[in-house]
Amino acid sequence: MEFLVTAAQMKQCDDYTIRNTGIPSMVLMERAALAVADEMEKEKLDMTSVLVICGSGNNGGDGFAIARLLDERGIRVTAAFEGREASLTEETFHQKNICARCGINPCSNYRDHEYTVIVDALFGVGLSRNVEGKYAELIEWINRQHAARVAVDIPSGISADTGRVMGKAVRADLTVTFAYLKLGHILYPGTEYCGKVTRRDIGITADGLRRAAAAFTYGEDDLSRAAPRSARSHKGTYGRVLLIAGSRGMGGAAVLAGRAAYRSGCGLVRVFTHESNRLIVQTSIPEAIVSTWEDENTLEAQLTEALAWSDAAGIGPGLGRGEITRKMIRHVLGNYEKPLVVDADGLNELCSCRELLLQTRAKVILTPHIGEMERFSGWSKADIQNDVCGCAREIADRYHLVCALKDARTAVTDGVRLYINTSGNSGMATGGSGDVLTGLICGLLAQKMTRFEGTALGVYIHGLAGDIAAKEKGAYGMLAGDIADRIGEAMKPAEDRNSER
Repeated sequence: MEFLVTAAQMKQCDDYTIRNTGIPSMVLMERAALAVADEMEKEKLDMTSVLVICGSGNNGGDGFAIARLLDERGIRVTAAFEGREASLTEETFHQKNICARCGINPCSNYRDHEYTVIVDALFGVGLSRNVEGKYAELIEWINRQHAARVAVDIPSGISADTGRVMGKAVRADLTVTFAYLKLGHILYPGTEYCGKVTRRDIGITADGLRRAAAAFTYGEDDLSRAAPRSARSHKGTYGRVLLIAGSRGMGGAAVLAGRAAYRSGCGLVRVFTHESNRLIVQTSIPEAIVSTWEDENTLEAQLTEALAWSDAAGIGPGLGRGEITRKMIRHVLGNYEKPLVVDADGLNELCSCRELLLQTRAKVILTPHIGEMERFSGWSKADIQNDVCGCAREIADRYHLVCALKDARTAVTDGVRLYINTSGNSGMATGGSGDVLTGLICGLLAQKMTRFEGTALGVYIHGLAGDIAAKEKGAYGMLAGDIADRIGEAMKPAEDRNSER
């Protein structure tokens, strides 16, 4: 698990370390500068001629220290000061003076020369307003240079809290950050400006903050969160999934969701679909139990029986818009008390009966993409894309549920905790990918994972399976079925880790 913090939380970490451990701020600054210098050498950058551009804040102090350390290593370095003398922080004032005493004086005509590396130490994570005027022009100049660009902590112009481009932003090839990743390193569009991100420990200690971090993301070690498997078990041990999916002629969505649910490790999958889909579902997933409807008059009685059989359910994939889907979503919300994933057309029809979310006893998970969230919430697409995390959190809090808002960085939240996914690739932007996610999450929930953790882990595994598929098929050529078929491979490390316990 990797914790993600805001700029304010990072400052709390700094202050906590300085106050409680007695490590001076200047020592932390020296360690940060050393980390950047080391990473530049580790990346084997061409450091024939290095320019370090420093601002007035502590990011600029890091920059002056970097320039001095590079000079000590025999590297030709030029320091530039683009801040205001009156705004220098105490630490940056001292670092600037140390550089001067070492013979490294800020150069005023640095733009007249060419460099192989430019180090961006202008603003760091503390930027609070849009970049304008001479700073915007400077950033444009930096981006035009034929040099490797290294950002100290975060590229100047990127919001550490949202990843938003604040007017203009440096496009870095390498970003070296300290202690924790910031939200802006992960969220779009900021992540596209960071290049390769390396996190370095410089001695900042704030263990208590981890419990209050803005967000977190998963890595491969977190696959061990999946429910362990026992040698002495049977199909009933791993839960029963009900998938209400597929109207007339839409059996493919039911197949994809059902296949993904089984690949998650659950014991039994039951697909409740239109009678016209029976053959395709039975042929494509012979392991599944198939229940069908055709007569609308018996639909509710059939649903009641199927819901009672299940440990977790999903509704929506391939159901289509209309009165029948609306009738099913109302019945399920009124008669279910277990984990329930609502996706696709289930979400679209939920727009007409949102009030049921405040009355249902089901443990609801919504998995909208941006367009579905636009219809459900009434917010504009642009507003949602500009604040994926905030929009997901507001819906989760308002309706007391878990929301997984799907985007290039899917956000999963219960209104308090926030998971941001970093697995996956552009090849997953294909029809049926969401159906696979619905089945996968249902399968994990049936194995008794909690609603939030099962959803977060499901999103992560979904992305991992997509990454495996992309390596084999290519992002252009992969299909949703390729993702479903690689869930088992994506989860293999979980099996290996749990067997070692």
